[in-house]
Amino acid sequence: MNPNLAKYLIALADDELICGHRLSEWTGHAPILEEDIAFANLALDEIGHARLWLELSAVQGDEDVEKAPDKQVFFRKAEQFRNIQMLELPNGDWAFSMLRQYLFDSLESVRLGNLKNSSEKTLAEIANKIAIEETYHLRHSQAWMKRLALGTEESAMRSQRALDALWPYTKQLGVEIEGEAELVGEGITFSSADIENQWREQVEPFLGDDCELKIPDISDTPILTRSVHTEHLENLLGDMQEVARIEPEGTW
Repeated sequence: MNPNLAKYLIALADDELICGHRLSEWTGHAPILEEDIAFANLALDEIGHARLWLELSAVQGDEDVEKAPDKQVFFRKAEQFRNIQMLELPNGDWAFSMLRQYLFDSLESVRLGNLKNSSEKTLAEIANKIAIEETYHLRHSQAWMKRLALGTEESAMRSQRALDALWPYTKQLGVEIEGEAELVGEGITFSSADIENQWREQVEPFLGDDCELKIPDISDTPILTRSVHTEHLENLLGDMQEVARIEPEGTW
């Protein structure tokens, strides 16, 4: 058992879960049928990844593995979640949602690439499994970002507006996750600050050069911990947890 690893895994799961929920909200509303189906599948993937992390977290925390995912997803309050703020923001327009997905897909690519080398065998195996699916997610969001940013005057304007709105939230990516320092020392996980630096080396040239967007200056943006959330998370959880809280002992 490793309580620090359990906390770390819950933070990873929260990122996946909240991202998956926001993706699911596009079902029936995407601009074309193909993307309606694609986003529904992406949502299922992200929520499935969250389940994998929560199940491993339960093992590390000596909890009931079978019940842990539902317990963590449906019965925690907003202040107990550890996802990054960017993922809990409302979907906005298609450019906003697609840019956010690209930013998160890129983060996943870097983070999982590191975690595949974890000294904790099961963690490394799960990271490798998720990374295979995330490769396709990243290709999808990259293609859409180039299509939008280099498309019409309107789509380029919306892409830049989305980047201006989302970029300040990226300063949270390098914030240390609870329990991380001890795990890094044991070679189990890797520094969020290092992962953020690798992420910026990958993302900034793509957005600035390939997509011809202007990267905003966020030098004065405060850095927030993962325990700080917007009011939007409370509303999201109200929808996501409603049925389970009506019948907390129910089986589905």
